[in-house]
Amino acid sequence: MAGDQLQVLHALDLAKTQWYHFTAIVIAGMGFFTDAYDLFCISLVTKLLGRIYYYDGGDLPGTLPPKVSAAVNSVAFVGTLSGQLFFGWLGDKMGRKKVYGMTLMLMVICSIGSGLSFSKKPTAVMVTLCFFRFWLGFGIGGDYPLSATIMSEYANKKTRGAFIAAVFAMQGFGILVGGMFALIVSAAFKAKYDVGSFDKDHYGSTPDQADYVWRIILMFGAVPAGLTYYWRMKMPETARYTALVAKNAEKAAKDMARVMQVDIEAEQGKVIEITERDRNSFGLFSKEFLQRHGLHLLGTTTTWFLLDIAFYSQNLFQKDVFSAIGWIHPAHTMSAIEEVFKIARAQTLIALCSTVPGYWFTVALIDRIGRFSIQLMGFTMMTIFMFALAIPYNHWKKHDNMGFIVLYSFTFFFANFGPNATTFIVPAEIFPARLRSTCHGISAASGKLGAIVGAFGFLYLAQDKHKPDKGYGRGIGVKNALTILAVVNLLGALFTLLVPEAKGKSLEEMSGENNDNDVDGVRLEDVSRVAADEPEPNSTA
Repeated sequence: MAGDQLQVLHALDLAKTQWYHFTAIVIAGMGFFTDAYDLFCISLVTKLLGRIYYYDGGDLPGTLPPKVSAAVNSVAFVGTLSGQLFFGWLGDKMGRKKVYGMTLMLMVICSIGSGLSFSKKPTAVMVTLCFFRFWLGFGIGGDYPLSATIMSEYANKKTRGAFIAAVFAMQGFGILVGGMFALIVSAAFKAKYDVGSFDKDHYGSTPDQADYVWRIILMFGAVPAGLTYYWRMKMPETARYTALVAKNAEKAAKDMARVMQVDIEAEQGKVIEITERDRNSFGLFSKEFLQRHGLHLLGTTTTWFLLDIAFYSQNLFQKDVFSAIGWIHPAHTMSAIEEVFKIARAQTLIALCSTVPGYWFTVALIDRIGRFSIQLMGFTMMTIFMFALAIPYNHWKKHDNMGFIVLYSFTFFFANFGPNATTFIVPAEIFPARLRSTCHGISAASGKLGAIVGAFGFLYLAQDKHKPDKGYGRGIGVKNALTILAVVNLLGALFTLLVPEAKGKSLEEMSGENNDNDVDGVRLEDVSRVAADEPEPNSTA
């Protein structure tokens, strides 16, 4: 037993993989499934919203004005960022379980609200949509720190990385199901209301019934969230929160004894002894936190921020990929519902072939090769592929579309088999129990700030120097934007050096909550030593 670790926590660390582990993965994972569905399904219907509400009678289908498009697409990110900070903090104050139910109910209510509007006027519809999408994002934001923290505190130390990665991997299935559900809905409406393309009939190509399509797709997000609520409420509070934060050893032992079906001794005296030590009572803004975990928090926030700039900027060249392989034709050659179908088909195929496999490679290998190695490899490979896309960009566009598509797919694959997963996992493992959810929320919020920069800052930056899209100013062009993104990934690899390796260690070892002599917590030199699988020097406890 490491240091003077509580028996209940030691039992959790050494427990064999049992049914309750899989139950926790499903319960936490379904929340993340819903998160991904809700965040990414909006991209399936924005073109449709433009056709319905912003057609001006011209020779091209209606599109959302740049500012409206930015608001519709980004408002959920802003809500998510806010929710990550608020619910991350609240999860450390009230407990993981109590807050977990709040976030889910908010997601259910706001998913339904997203499909409602107070009138048929474009402004009213967009304002209503943005209002509910903000609060939907707020609930989704809470799921990030809570799901990661709950899974890390339930898992054993041998397979903890795989369990947290499995929760995060449900994001891939959420994106996949979002595309599949949009396919089903659009196919059903297309079969019932089969109209000609925009070229043949400007107004008739967008039937009145198309207004139901986007509403149904957005509102469906309430279904998986609602189905998960009952099981979330039945989960007991994590033993680490109950013992180390709430200081109730008896309840922690009782809850985990029921879950693990073993006898566990309640050690109230040891709980008081551990939690009342000075080194286990410092706050987030204290000098002690800065000394012990300041660099760790800097590492988790910067790497997540840089990763999401690159990850969410994929929209810059996604249209090149889809157009090159014939998945999406010019908008004026399709009807409104047909366009939804083809966008959904493209997202489904990308998710199936690139997104989902990357996540599960991480699940399979993270506890073998470690978080540090996967994150460093992912950032490095993304840097290489981004430079390979950027430097000969004109060649790819004019002569070799298939080469561009292959490199694009590998960039996406190594994002998911790399920092997109590990930036979610590591913050749930390296901070003290009383600050774990808060620090994860801060790290995740930094990531969402990067997502906003990547999705929208680079959208404006990447505009053509001479012929920008309608409503946008001149930018530096896609080639130069890709070059900058390659440098962003390189910086991500460098900041990864600040992130410690948690493979095979208990949460208390990582945070230094057990060992009396561990003054500095997990030191930076641990990174290279554990990443290289070197044995740790003997420590006295």
